[in-house]
Amino acid sequence: MSNSLFVKICGLKTERDVDTAVEAGADAIGFVFSASPRRIDAATAARLCRRVPENVLTVGVFREEPLQEVRSVAADAGIRAVQLHGPEDRGYYDELATGGWTLIRAAAFGDLAPRFGDMGEDMMLLDAPVPGSGVTWDWSTRPPVGSGEKWLLAGGLSPDNVRDAIDAAQPWGVDVSSGVEQSRGVKDPALITAFVKAARARS
Repeated sequence: MSNSLFVKICGLKTERDVDTAVEAGADAIGFVFSASPRRIDAATAARLCRRVPENVLTVGVFREEPLQEVRSVAADAGIRAVQLHGPEDRGYYDELATGGWTLIRAAAFGDLAPRFGDMGEDMMLLDAPVPGSGVTWDWSTRPPVGSGEKWLLAGGLSPDNVRDAIDAAQPWGVDVSSGVEQSRGVKDPALITAFVKAARARS
């Protein structure tokens, strides 16, 4: 993975999506397995994962699915990381950790000040108050983050505003989905490329 700002492109569904994100220099790509216009099945994800080089992290996104279902889908898809949006407790995370996946905890802004590491996660994603809505929020008000903590800023990001968001919040990385789409659930290759370039630009 890159030593510069970590960039994750989420909600990919096609070979074109994956190839574009990899060629643009994304550090991680996400596949959605919960209810969403971006949802794909494990077999499709497995096929897409085979196109992804080792230096790019493949992530499965889940929301309030039973633990055994998450384990099964993650194993069948061949993803290397699991991202959880929901009220899962520490025991849930600990059980998943035994599978060897990198664990990403997604928390919505406005929740009781989430603290990195409370669930044993490897990364934390701080999302908008309504995750997946594509709505921006006041990035400068995010909870304090300690040095070396791996946290990703998400929620309403696009090629046009990602640099301002990075300057305001100083995240370790950024995550985008709807902000690089031409219509809901359909990615735009030009926007994916522009987002990665803008995120890595120096202000």
